[in-house]
Amino acid sequence: MTNPPPQRGRPRDPERVKRVLDAATRQFCELGYERTSIESVAQAAGVSKVTLYTYFANKETLFEAVVGSYSDLVFANLTPEILDPLQPERALTHIGTQFLQLIHSPEAIGIFRALIGCAAQHHSACQIFFRRGPDPIVQQLADYLQTAQQANTLSFADPYTAADQFLSLLMGRAHLLALFGLHTPTPEQQQQILQQCLTLFLNACCSPT
Repeated sequence: MTNPPPQRGRPRDPERVKRVLDAATRQFCELGYERTSIESVAQAAGVSKVTLYTYFANKETLFEAVVGSYSDLVFANLTPEILDPLQPERALTHIGTQFLQLIHSPEAIGIFRALIGCAAQHHSACQIFFRRGPDPIVQQLADYLQTAQQANTLSFADPYTAADQFLSLLMGRAHLLALFGLHTPTPEQQQQILQQCLTLFLNACCSPT
């Protein structure tokens, strides 16, 4: 989990920051973006408003930190060995597994729903979400795909577009069903989704030999 930089004048307490982020996540998911406040998060986290403000200047920066703490999980613990450009199938399997686990987690589903409910009134919150959530994930995947293209194991016109398309394949209908509370895929079903999308993607992007 990536924590925000501390405000000047007070050292950061990682455990306290984590407690605040966990409380904020629950508040955003349960109350929605609009009804969540610095006051409610501070109370839920068991800290004072003054303490919370030493770490987060306002609700927007707090929300950005929450989104970032989850989006960072997609590439967490992926070593250079796993991200070997000569073995794109293995790398994409690891990335895809962690991406699917993230987007179908209760926290991510709750944040998606909160944003859908406030998008018309809080456009800035949606911009924060994309800037700290999907955009960095797509860029990190694009960076990997570019190394695979340079290694001549994958081929496409644009790595960023290819990354966006791969992640969009993974989301698909299953994510809509989860958002509407109709069905959340089990880990086994997530792996089935991944293998189907991976086969389609690799068939389209494997370099000719």
